[in-house]
Amino acid sequence: MDQRTLGKTGPIVSAIGLGCMGMSGVYGPADRAESIATIHAALDAGITLLDTGDFYGMGHNEMLIREALASRGGAGMQISVKFGALRDPQNGWFGYDSRPAAVRNFLAYSLQRLGVETIDIYRPARLDPSVPIEETVGTLGEMVKAGYVRHIGLSEVGSETIRRAHAVHPISDLQIEYSLVSRSIESDILKTCRELGIGITAYGVLSRGLISGHWSKERSHAQDFRRMSPRFQGDNLDRNLALVEELRRIAADIGATPAQVAIAWVAAQGNDIVPLIGARRRDRLNEALGALDVKLSDTHLATLAEAFPPGIAAGGRYAESQLVHMDSERPMRA
Repeated sequence: MDQRTLGKTGPIVSAIGLGCMGMSGVYGPADRAESIATIHAALDAGITLLDTGDFYGMGHNEMLIREALASRGGAGMQISVKFGALRDPQNGWFGYDSRPAAVRNFLAYSLQRLGVETIDIYRPARLDPSVPIEETVGTLGEMVKAGYVRHIGLSEVGSETIRRAHAVHPISDLQIEYSLVSRSIESDILKTCRELGIGITAYGVLSRGLISGHWSKERSHAQDFRRMSPRFQGDNLDRNLALVEELRRIAADIGATPAQVAIAWVAAQGNDIVPLIGARRRDRLNEALGALDVKLSDTHLATLAEAFPPGIAAGGRYAESQLVHMDSERPMRA
């Protein structure tokens, strides 16, 4: 497994990370045994970066990771944790809390659930509009000095917020959606991160399975949050699945699967980018790992760029009610 460094100040991690959100019921019922087996298979393959959030399954995901690592050992692993999202007993969402007191509280619970003394990368899941980012990052900096956190990351924030945060404490990486059909970071955010020496951990590299080559209109589950995603609805889904057929054609010429080409494309955008694959089954993990063997030529990259220009996807990557609260989606401010 090749390795990459997350920014100038971040850790050295595997060239691909494992996003564990889907193992806690977001895409339908969770399978504990298969989830643990998938984490073990990732470790065996050389993956060293596990990504989670304290709100994934309201702590379920962190405890699942703890169980998986306890039976195999976590030496050499880096765990990235997002915090701050607020949830209710009905699994609803009602905002974000990044006040200094909340940061300390969320951190204490995550340390306990994960069974670790230090979290490798700790990041607010979104920008809390009621708390200056300087206060949040300043508190995280105190947690670094105290030994509870090794590196500070950000998630889904825009260039202005990135600069303000980085001025308080070095930021290791920005976690943000990036894929063939979600390329908005290229216009400004990616340039800012590279200027400041901040890495990218790219989630949604398969657009939540949409461009994996495995999705069909018949696939759905009552608990699957994709039922509410604009890209998976109505005419948008028809148009996006047509894009997948084009990806399938290109992938066949390359000699790989659509998912492998999509992952390889993200990885090829720079050594400062680490794709997070959201596999929750061993067969999907094995397919994703095959992306490491896909070598995209300049001709391949040009063909993909022409077939998937920025803005090609039908529908937003989140519902409008969520996008309005995402700092990364706001126009660049003076």
